[in-house]
Amino acid sequence: MSYLIVGLGNIGIEYAGTRHNIGFSVLDAWVKASNAVFVDVRYGARAELRIKGKTFILIKPSTYMNLSGRAVNYWLQAEKIAIEQLLVIVDDLALPFGTIRMRKQGSDGGHNGLRHINETLGMNDYARLRVGIGNEFSEGQQVDYVLGEWGVEEKLALPALLGRVADAAKAFGLQGIDRAMNAYNSKI
Repeated sequence: MSYLIVGLGNIGIEYAGTRHNIGFSVLDAWVKASNAVFVDVRYGARAELRIKGKTFILIKPSTYMNLSGRAVNYWLQAEKIAIEQLLVIVDDLALPFGTIRMRKQGSDGGHNGLRHINETLGMNDYARLRVGIGNEFSEGQQVDYVLGEWGVEEKLALPALLGRVADAAKAFGLQGIDRAMNAYNSKI
């Protein structure tokens, strides 16, 4: 059985290491720890991992955040993956840094990447893994915060967080979403 794990982010050096790119960062850490590699493909970068007989197809879309639905839709079709085997990893301002929340479905919560996926697929019945980036910004500074680099303390905690999120994504495929939610919906 195959699972499509999509980590959202923006391509380009100016976005590397920013809060908004945590989806990319999770997949990068997972692939590095697995000695796999990303290959540039249509609509993004793709890596494939086999774990306990399951195939995990990891995608970092090259469509920019606001057009993420194009990549998700393309790879669901190209790999013939059912919507129940899709997990999208995104940043979330509403959650404190270090908190992760997996859900079976839901609204876009104001996230432009999720909104485009919902519009493109015509549904919101897919799993998502929200990673808390906090909301430590002044009024009117949301864009600068989201597209900004991590603070010193956050950078120190980031490797453990990325590993935990990757473990949650693996559990989604290996144990099912209910068990994964029970095990990982908590603060790091």
